[in-house]
Amino acid sequence: MTIAPRRCLWIAGCYSFVVMRTRNQILNGDGVSLVEVLIAVAILTTIALGVAQLIVMATAATSHARLHTMAVILAAAKMDELRSLAWTFEPAGPGVPALPRSDRDTDLSQPGHPPGGRGLQSSPAGTLVTNTPSYVDFLDTHGRWVGNDTTAPANAVFVRRWSVTPLSEDPDRTLVLHVLVTTSADDQARAGGWRRRSGTEALLASARTRWAQ
Repeated sequence: MTIAPRRCLWIAGCYSFVVMRTRNQILNGDGVSLVEVLIAVAILTTIALGVAQLIVMATAATSHARLHTMAVILAAAKMDELRSLAWTFEPAGPGVPALPRSDRDTDLSQPGHPPGGRGLQSSPAGTLVTNTPSYVDFLDTHGRWVGNDTTAPANAVFVRRWSVTPLSEDPDRTLVLHVLVTTSADDQARAGGWRRRSGTEALLASARTRWAQ
């Protein structure tokens, strides 16, 4: 059986149409898949960048909180030392008024608290903002003493300062104590000015009153 030339041309044309249609479907399908992949990559990249930013923020917040916690601990330790110094009235005998007893010699700026310091003597003005001998010490990241000069050593992480101020209404009986702990980096960045707090500092205040027995 023979096929007419016209029918052969029709069959060939149909075959060519089917092949071209299939090819176009494949190409169109590949194009859609590529777009989907690009969109997925863009979404994943955006999510990854967001997660990375959250990790950076969380790390910074953790470091910030650790510094603040350490500053509070160091400030509380110094306040305990100040409050442990003698500030009392001692009986002088029957019928004799009690005599005030004040520590005016302990050096709290050195380990072991040797004599030769100022104890609970009134501190000069500005001891909380400048490094004043006998009213400042420097500590490393673990809170270990590394110096007490007017300039922080290279390994100092924390600067601890304190002040002793007699209460103006009752200077013979009552002292106002302040302890400030900040990081050496923040202290240098302020360049001596305290326009605002960075959030890593710790500032404690306390009143010490002595009473006659």
